[in-house]
Amino acid sequence: MALHIVTPLIESVPLSAACGREVWLKLENTQPSASFKLRGIGKLCSQLYEEGKKTFICPSSGNAGYSTAWACRELGTKAIIVAPSGTPADAVKAIESLGAEVIVRQGTWDVSNAYALELAENDPEAVYVTPYDDPVLWDGHATMIDEITEQAPWKPDLVICAVGGGGLISGVTDGLIRNGWADVPILGCGTNGADAFCQTIRAHDTVNIGTVSSLVHCISATHVTPHIVDCMDTVQYKTYVTDDVTAVDACEKFMVDHRFIVDPACGVTLSSVYTNAPELGDAKHIIVIVCGGAGVVVDEYKYIRDHYAAEA
Repeated sequence: MALHIVTPLIESVPLSAACGREVWLKLENTQPSASFKLRGIGKLCSQLYEEGKKTFICPSSGNAGYSTAWACRELGTKAIIVAPSGTPADAVKAIESLGAEVIVRQGTWDVSNAYALELAENDPEAVYVTPYDDPVLWDGHATMIDEITEQAPWKPDLVICAVGGGGLISGVTDGLIRNGWADVPILGCGTNGADAFCQTIRAHDTVNIGTVSSLVHCISATHVTPHIVDCMDTVQYKTYVTDDVTAVDACEKFMVDHRFIVDPACGVTLSSVYTNAPELGDAKHIIVIVCGGAGVVVDEYKYIRDHYAAEA
C-alpha cells in the first residue's frame, strides 16, 4: 500500500503574471507528511519493513526525518531521526510529535549521517534510511511525474525543483525518462553556500563543496548523488542559484498568493519564477515542484532575514 497521496497540479495565476509564462504548481506540500519525501521514503520504508526491519534510522534536518517518522507511524514501527545541531527546534518538535526519537548531533549533516550509519550497523533489527540516495527512493519520487503526465494540459517546456542531495531531482529525472519526456529540461535550484548540484553540473562530475554556509537547511548537502552525473547525457539539467534572503522573499510572496507556508528550500525554487530568472530561458509552459515544508514556521523566515541583516 502506498503511503503517499496523489497531489493536485494547479495553475498559478500570480506566478504566471510574475514571469509572463504559464506556470502550474505540483503541490507536494499537501502530502500527509507535508513534503514530497513521503513518496520515496514511504516506499523504501514499506519495502524494508516487509523484509523484517523494526527500527528505521534517518539523518535529517527536516522533511526526510518527518516523512520517515510518518511512514513508521503508519507501519507501526520505530523511527530514530539523527538531526544536525542547526536543525530548527520547531522541526524537531514536529518530528517528535509523530512518536519518533530525535537525536541531535553537534555539527553538520555529514556528522549526523555518520552517526546514523553507526547506529544502524550496531543493531541487527535496524536499518539506515537514506534521505536521497537509493533507486527505490527515486522510483517513489518519480510517481509525481507519472501523475503530472495525466494532470497537465500540455507537455511542459521546463520542470523546476530544489536540489540538496539530489533525491527529488533524481526522481524527477527518472519520471521524465520513463514517461517519454526525457527532452524536457530540469532546472535544479540551490543557494549560495549550498550549490553542490550547480558545481557538479559545471564540472560534469560529482563535486563535494566541503562545507555549507546557507541557512536553508533542507538543501544543505555537501554533494549530490552520483546518479545525477550518470543521467547528464540523457536529460538536460539547468542550474539556478540565489541567496537565502531571496528564497525567503519568495516564501512570503507565496504565502500571500497561495496561502501556503513552505520551506525556504521551496522558496529557492519559487524565486526563479517570481524574479523571471534568465535561467527560465524561452520556456512558456512551466511546472514548479512545490516540495513542501514539514515543521516550517514563519519565524524561520524572520530568523534568516535577521541573520543576514546583522551581517550587513
